Amino acid sequence: MLTQLCPASASASAAPAESGFVLSDDGGAWLFRGTLTFDNVSAVFAASRTMGLPTTGVVDMSGLMHADSSALAVLLALSRRAAAEDRPLSLGGLPEPLLALARVYGIDELLAPTTSTGNGVGS
Repeated sequence: MLTQLCPASASASAAPAESGFVLSDDGGAWLFRGTLTFDNVSAVFAASRTMGLPTTGVVDMSGLMHADSSALAVLLALSRRAAAEDRPLSLGGLPEPLLALARVYGIDELLAPTTSTGNGVGS
């Protein structure tokens, strides 16, 4: 079952036509804009795989306007990718409803920032 989440200040109808990750102006961070639900998770995930991880390791999710539990799968996949590439990853701006869902699933600690250890393993 997918859980629909929507921050109080946004609605699904307010979402931009194109959702996904974009590079920050300085190119060092990823910014998420729009929705991330079962309807678009495959396309968003596929597009993210074509991008190099952000050089600062920062992924800003404050532009997430509407999400369901599919968003957690994408965030976990990004965390796994960063660990595999021995790169830091810091997820910021996560909406409280998404964090609450992560706590219910017992995966909130997996969304914590990772650091590079220099040996191919994230910690």
